[in-house]
Formats: sequence, structure tokens, C-alpha cells
Amino acid sequence: MQIKTLKIIVFVLCLYPLARMGWHIPTEVDPVAFLLHSSGRWALTGLLITLCVSPLRQLTGRGELLKLRRMLGLYAFFYAVLHFCIYLGLDRQLDFSTIAHDIIKRPYITVGFTALLLLIPLAVTSTDRMMRRLKRNWGRLHQLIYPIAILGVLHFWWLVKRDVTVPAIYAVLLALLLLWRVWRWYKPRWQQARLPGRQKPAE
Repeated sequence: MQIKTLKIIVFVLCLYPLARMGWHIPTEVDPVAFLLHSSGRWALTGLLITLCVSPLRQLTGRGELLKLRRMLGLYAFFYAVLHFCIYLGLDRQLDFSTIAHDIIKRPYITVGFTALLLLIPLAVTSTDRMMRRLKRNWGRLHQLIYPIAILGVLHFWWLVKRDVTVPAIYAVLLALLLLWRVWRWYKPRWQQARLPGRQKPAE
């Protein structure tokens, strides 16, 4: 499958959650809670899918998969912004004193808001022009996706409070994705350290 065709398919699939939310609103008892939950969950799902791209490329040898990462990351940012806007406008009805109190006093909102703020520079610098301009600093900056994903899982976990089965699944998936990266980083260094020429001579 050509990368252009794959991009179109992924683009349409990324719009599915938005269409689903619009379709189900009339049937929901609490539409605002439904929109908040759905948008937040899809933002977190988008982050984890974005983090899956590199392992899939390494396992399959399909380098073109990396060309999907930007789109997936931007969609994750879109659903995160949508999640915050729903909270801001529909849930809290632009009551900024209540919003400020929530951000300061409620830990799950604090970590969620922090994750959103950290996502902004990643979205702003996602263009090819910014990649060329920032050079190596671009890669360093975009490593923020790891703490962002951790904060996102923590936000979901603290929000649920009782049955944490679904947040726990997200936490396990994120842990596996992070462990894979640690292993990929550590493996060549471990192998190099074991080479005979790297061993210290006997005294």
C-alpha cells in the first residue's frame, strides 16, 4: 500500500471518534459527561498510538510508518484540546474562578492541564520548517511526549476513582512502550560492553 493511500485511511479513521461523538449525543442521558469522557479517552489513545509507530517501524522495517506519526500526534492534540474546550465551555460554562480552583485543588485536573500545556510546543513545532530550524533540539523537545503520556494516564486513573480496570490497561500499554524504548537504547550499549576488545586487561 502506498504511503499516500495509507495517510488517507489513517486521516479518515482519526475522524471516526469525532463522528461517533456527534452521532451518540442525542441518545446520551448526560451529553456533556459523554463528550468529556470520549474526547479525553481518544486523546490518550492517540498518544499511545503515536508512541506505537516507532516500535512498529523497528519490528517491521517499514520506515514509511514514521510519516504517519505527525498526523497521529496532531490528532491526539486535537482531541486533547477538544476535551479541554468541552470542560471549559460546557462543563464549567466559562466560570474561570471555578476552573482555576479545579486546576489548583483537584490533582487529576492539574496533571491533565499540565499535559495539555506540554502538548502545545509539540504541536507548534510539528512542521518540517520547525524540524529544520530546531535541528537536534527538535528531537529533545519531542521527548516530552513520554511525560505527557504518563500524565495523561495518571489523569485518567485519578478521574475514574473506583473501577480502574481501563486506566490500568492504558498504564500497562504505556509501560510496555516505554520499556521497549529503554531496551532499544540499552541493548547496543550492553552488547558493546561485552565485546572482548572492551574488556579491561587482567592486572
